[in-house]
Amino acid sequence: MAAIANRRTIMNLFSRPTCIHSHRSRIVLAEKNINIDVSSITGPNLPEDLMDVNPYHSIPTLVDRDLVLYDSRVIIEYVDERFPHPPLMPVDPVMRARFRLALYQIENDWYKIAETFESSKEGKLTPKLKKMLRESILSSIDGFTFQSYFLSDDFSLVDCTVAPILWRLPLYGIDLGYNAGPIEEYMDLVFSRPSFTDSLTELEQEMRS
Repeated sequence: MAAIANRRTIMNLFSRPTCIHSHRSRIVLAEKNINIDVSSITGPNLPEDLMDVNPYHSIPTLVDRDLVLYDSRVIIEYVDERFPHPPLMPVDPVMRARFRLALYQIENDWYKIAETFESSKEGKLTPKLKKMLRESILSSIDGFTFQSYFLSDDFSLVDCTVAPILWRLPLYGIDLGYNAGPIEEYMDLVFSRPSFTDSLTELEQEMRS
């Protein structure tokens, strides 16, 4: 995925093609229909222009004129506030707090396991980590059951964060089983969104090919 384009201001996202944090950033940018140049980084060597602007040399990094952001949560919240339509967070402060808590829990419980996979030389999760992730996702099934999207009838930053994990389940060797009907329906709904399909790199497409 070289670019997500329309008529708006061009920004640049430094992204890795299989990085889960990069993926959720790309989903949000695609959902907002923003004109964005995506610099795909493969291998250990980083481009000098990234190292010049990001003291942590981390990916994803978003460059918007003189502003440089290098944490995926900061990136997605900035993009949602900078381009408010369509909104990806509720207006009500109580609901916003609940959504932020959900983001924290997903990042702490699911993303940390995904990061272990991405850093693994063997390219796989241990049976213990697979069991932990599977059980954690299934324990959240109510969040997928009573609304169209996770915790809401509106697509949100939480969905942009959940979707990359669920997309990678076959790669992780995780089968949610026969009790996961609401989650399967949720995946069908989210994976068919144009913003999600537009966000996928070739390597991410191959995860479910």
